[in-house]
Amino acid sequence: MAKPADIGSKRLISLAPNAWVQWVTGNPQVRASQLLDAEFQWISRESDVIVKAKSPEHQEFLILNELQLRYSQAMPKRMRNYVALAEEKYNLSTYPVLINILPPPATVTIEDCYDSEFMGLKARQDYRVINLWEVDAELVLGQPLPPLFPFVPILKGGASESKLRSAVQALRADQTLNQLEPLLAFFASFVLEIPLIQQIMRWDMTVLRESPWYQEILQEGVAQGIEQGIEKSLERILKLRFGEIPSEIYVRLQALSLEQLEELMATALTVNSLDEFSQQLPN
Repeated sequence: MAKPADIGSKRLISLAPNAWVQWVTGNPQVRASQLLDAEFQWISRESDVIVKAKSPEHQEFLILNELQLRYSQAMPKRMRNYVALAEEKYNLSTYPVLINILPPPATVTIEDCYDSEFMGLKARQDYRVINLWEVDAELVLGQPLPPLFPFVPILKGGASESKLRSAVQALRADQTLNQLEPLLAFFASFVLEIPLIQQIMRWDMTVLRESPWYQEILQEGVAQGIEQGIEKSLERILKLRFGEIPSEIYVRLQALSLEQLEELMATALTVNSLDEFSQQLPN
């Protein structure tokens, strides 16, 4: 059974660090030299990965990678804080990159800088934003970019059986990559039918529950308040997979206990339709 760290951000980047740093910077001359400790005195997050890199033009510098399941409006300030802490700890210039995995609600604007002014003093931190739903799946498979193989189904043009089969084939062709298959199944479940995914690849809900991104989906809701938060997470998953949710389902979710809501997190990811989800709701 894969451990959470095996399919987290650091593990993904470590699979092909040179390909990764060249992709996020857009510079083919950049080379990765070391994955550094991203833990600071006050902050430690599994989604943050710092890579020491080097190029002929810029010499040694840091690439700060933040892989975010879904963009948060707190990200600009967070990116500013991480850059400052990283530069202080390692005494190197930093190139910060925010990689958003799933699109936020249409009402949310994704910012690419932190910009504030107080009493005439200004603070600004720019960072590069990469939205995975805007990245071409063909590019990822053809280049190739192994750290992005598990995300192929949610990339631009990736939500098809043929692309899923190509991604599975790429993972199984390399012993160091095949442990990522459950993560590929997880992201495929947002855009493809579960029976199709089960037919093509390994589907292990136990492993998926251990994925840091599955846990982040759960924690998105928990941070808002236990029962209400998990209920909101369920609604987000159902909306992402099936579109608008009938009011009847909203009403039934509000009547459920914390334990029942937690069990339904897995159900929301494995059912094939809203009707099927509704049939599995406790009476």
